[in-house]
Amino acid sequence: MKNILEICQESADLLAVQRPEDLFSGISQQEAVFLSIAKDTLDSLLRYGDWQELTKEGCLITTKGICNYPIENFCPDFYSLLNNTVYIKNSAEQVIGSITPEEWMREKYFNCSSLQLKFKIQNGMFKFLSQPPENVKIIFQYRSANIVYDALCGFNEKTILNKNTDIPIFDEFLVKKGIIWRWYRRNGMDYSEEYLEYIREIKSKFGTALATRDISLASVKQKEEIGVIINATKNC
Repeated sequence: MKNILEICQESADLLAVQRPEDLFSGISQQEAVFLSIAKDTLDSLLRYGDWQELTKEGCLITTKGICNYPIENFCPDFYSLLNNTVYIKNSAEQVIGSITPEEWMREKYFNCSSLQLKFKIQNGMFKFLSQPPENVKIIFQYRSANIVYDALCGFNEKTILNKNTDIPIFDEFLVKKGIIWRWYRRNGMDYSEEYLEYIREIKSKFGTALATRDISLASVKQKEEIGVIINATKNC
């Protein structure tokens, strides 16, 4: 696992330019450029899709009389919710959500409340349509906003790149390819070939998470029966 400085140095070797020695020194413009495009690359990878490396499980426990729950209070690295992954833990009952603004208005003002919990995510909060019962444990999967490991602090995940020793969560080859084509663009040079190579690699790497099919342990003669499913793929 290479840190961000080592990746930038390898990129510099391929670009045939001077190696950066300290991305955060604030002295060299060349090093500042490498830091800028490294941050841009990591941010772009974060926004690309629901990487397996970023998929986590969150937990919300409801409080009496509370309908709105700021996400940062119980899930500080939250980036986005993965659809159809919200469940009430103690009963395995699926929470119906997230709903659209139109559905929210229709349910709130024109329909009678139901026993199903419905919610929307707005302004960084889980907002339930009706007041949920107290101490309901709700779990969900989400895309984390973390982009690097802090190699100096027990490899804790972080949302900000701020050390030379930080290690990207994403595949280091992808990060290097992303830095290279962005360096060419930043310097007004043709980057089309490098960009296309980067796009091919990112699609290939992202697609490996979707390549496996559901494997049913039920017998062939019992297709109608529910079997145990392993390696279940998720829709991104």
